[in-house]
Amino acid sequence: MFKRLSTLPTAAVALMSTMWKEFFPAGNRLAGERGDRLASDDAMSRMYRSMWLDTERRAMVRQMREMDRKDGRVKQIHNRLARDCIRGGLVLQVNEKASSETLKREWRSMQGRLQLEMAEKLKSDARGFVMEGNLPLQLVLNDRQDVVAAIRMPSDTLMPITDMGGRFKNPAAAWEQRDVLTGTTLASWAAWQMAVARLDPDNFDDMGSMGRPFLDACAHVWLKLTMTEEDLVLRRRMRAPLRMAHVLEGAEDDDLAKYRQQVEGEQGSITTDYYLNRKGSVSAVQGDTTLGDIGDVVHLLDTFYAGSPAPKGLFGYTGEMARDILEDLKRSYYDEVDGLQDAMAASYAVAFRIHLLFKGIDPGVDEFTLRFAQRRTETPNQVADLALKYMALGMPEDMVFADMGLDPDYVRNKRIEQAERNDPYPPAPQAAGRGQGMPRVNVTPGNAPKGESSTAVSQAGGNGGKGRA
Repeated sequence: MFKRLSTLPTAAVALMSTMWKEFFPAGNRLAGERGDRLASDDAMSRMYRSMWLDTERRAMVRQMREMDRKDGRVKQIHNRLARDCIRGGLVLQVNEKASSETLKREWRSMQGRLQLEMAEKLKSDARGFVMEGNLPLQLVLNDRQDVVAAIRMPSDTLMPITDMGGRFKNPAAAWEQRDVLTGTTLASWAAWQMAVARLDPDNFDDMGSMGRPFLDACAHVWLKLTMTEEDLVLRRRMRAPLRMAHVLEGAEDDDLAKYRQQVEGEQGSITTDYYLNRKGSVSAVQGDTTLGDIGDVVHLLDTFYAGSPAPKGLFGYTGEMARDILEDLKRSYYDEVDGLQDAMAASYAVAFRIHLLFKGIDPGVDEFTLRFAQRRTETPNQVADLALKYMALGMPEDMVFADMGLDPDYVRNKRIEQAERNDPYPPAPQAAGRGQGMPRVNVTPGNAPKGESSTAVSQAGGNGGKGRA
């Protein structure tokens, strides 16, 4: 059950920094903590970065943006990751019955203001998260202390103001945006005003350790790959055609130039013979016969996709890849998508929790779960098949619907509406929508052609509960 904070509306912003310390204690200096969280090899560079913006991180983000603009493969990786990550949109699942209606009402109001129901907004956040490795969302408040926007900020100019121990020096001024040319501070924010998701930080508990772009380790290989592909094109253009060597012994420059102009002017004619009145020869120079040897390009391409989250077979480079190997690589890719979804949903959950605090509501740590509806980018048939197997094992319906990415309360309410609309004598709410009984689900291993569903569904009806034939 969430707690009501009666003193919050009087001085909400002044108290929020103190409340944030309780909400996120690891970002502050703890009484029982000893030592520094900062790695020894990063201590000196952290001190320099505190005086200026992080030029290395800015250069890497700029490199990722350039790769995305110039190479369709990189753009497709970013787009596919973002598209698969946001499938189904955000779903709020409340774990406490008593606070369900309040939390869902507040979530719907905040979701509409922040445009989190729009696929374009979620995809923009996801692409920025993948390309930059960080998703900093600035929470903007109105005069009534309502969170009205979650603006995605450019992470390459944001600086966390931390001490050498990796903790915020002052939670009331934890983030700064630095000017690229002068290094001066353009704006500053409290810790609670910036909901930041970090992708693979070196140390999660180090507040100054920012995330890394998804393809940052592939940037060096990408430069080699594009350079080699450009050299390959130049080689084909220069060495592939058949050329002729014209040798005119003792010819002056003027004679040689006149002869060249005459020969090149007749290239389009049918005549292919050359007539010389002095000692000379015309011999053919064959083109490069090894143009098909592109093992170096294939190696760099394999190396690039080996460091990317998705197998190259998903982007058209199938080659001789076996189908079972591709399926294994796809499962690994789905795990990467799951990690992205969890990180993004966590940042939106922080924004929602801040919104609730301003409303005078202090939810428990396990009061609600904010997640993306579809996990592991499974097909609808796979999701339904897994749900049927869960039902066959006797799992509670709420857990089954939650795993499918649905809101159990929403499904329950829709069942009640359907029962009241179709049945003049609707059943009790707890049995709404059951009719003469919920479908019986049995696991039948013999009913699994080609590795598909091994479940049988029987609907109790007017035939005495025997189900469909």
